[in-house]
Amino acid sequence: MTFPVLVQPMNGQFAATLVGAPDVRATASTRAEALAALEAAIEQRVALGELLTVEVWRRGVSRLAGKYRDDPSLREICDEAYRQRDAELGE
Repeated sequence: MTFPVLVQPMNGQFAATLVGAPDVRATASTRAEALAALEAAIEQRVALGELLTVEVWRRGVSRLAGKYRDDPSLREICDEAYRQRDAELGE
């Protein structure tokens, strides 16, 4: 899983915070230590089921984008529509 993290210098140390969850935070003397401590805190929350990833599906017409990209009949439908258009335009 991938989570966005913010790392900032703070009072001579580094504070790493999970974006959107300010209570999930770690502070250490180096950036690497702060990130490692935050990673451990995130792993613990995931293991306890407190932190999850959720797939949000698109709604409306945009949810269809790419759905039929590998459907061979779609190409046939498009080709026929173009043939009819060209015939009507006299091309």
